[in-house]
Amino acid sequence: MTDYAQRSEGQLLSALMENQETTVRPPRPEASKTTLPQPGRPVPSRAYPGALIVVEGTDGSGKSTQLYLLKRWLEIGGYRLHFTEWNSSPLVKSATRRGKQKRLLTPPTFSLLHAADFADRCERQIMPLLQGDYLVLADRYIYTAFARDASRGCSQRWLRNLYRFAPVPDIVFYFRAPLDVAVHRILSGRPKLKYYEAGMDLGLSYERTESFKLFQARILEEYDKMVDSDNFVVLDGTLPVNKLQKQMRDIVASKIDLKRFAPRADVGE
Repeated sequence: MTDYAQRSEGQLLSALMENQETTVRPPRPEASKTTLPQPGRPVPSRAYPGALIVVEGTDGSGKSTQLYLLKRWLEIGGYRLHFTEWNSSPLVKSATRRGKQKRLLTPPTFSLLHAADFADRCERQIMPLLQGDYLVLADRYIYTAFARDASRGCSQRWLRNLYRFAPVPDIVFYFRAPLDVAVHRILSGRPKLKYYEAGMDLGLSYERTESFKLFQARILEEYDKMVDSDNFVVLDGTLPVNKLQKQMRDIVASKIDLKRFAPRADVGE
């Protein structure tokens, strides 16, 4: 790596790791335009015709499998939809990869990288499609940050403020599976846990599997705290796949007018 590349990387990571008190804050949006629920305040009215469905849960809870099945069901029906997943923006992918490889990511840095990723997808994908009357399906959403980053020691108040621009989901499915079940699913399908995935940066244990279990326990606790405050729809992640999918489809059909996203008749018919 050239000296220039090293300096550029150092400058990027240094900028991301700046203390939140010294970070230049953007102007606060008007109260009527704030979309994220705030404690003690009513949920603001939506300013878009689309709908947003989110799945959340610990690793191994079955959320991604269920959202994929829901997506396929809706696609077969011809509904207008868009799928997005956590940490998938190309904007910060290289910075995140370098930070992980060199183990340079502190909890605030990790959080800011994920926030930048989400902000990019929100601006380029999520909001335009919600405004275009689409059904948006999100495999993990801001609640992933609230659970994981808080488990790494970030302030919940700071995290809520960081994501205050996020649109409020119509449904948040929380797939809850006992810790031992979820951990077994992950460990049986992974040859080796990654450093940050296992929470090794937190110093919980020298052994990766044990560190992963302790880290996931923290995340599960943070998710459970949000069940009531963020109106999670809790589903039992240990149920058979087909039974869970039926529950999910029934809830979607009861809470969202799917006819609005059905195929539009051709003009002139």
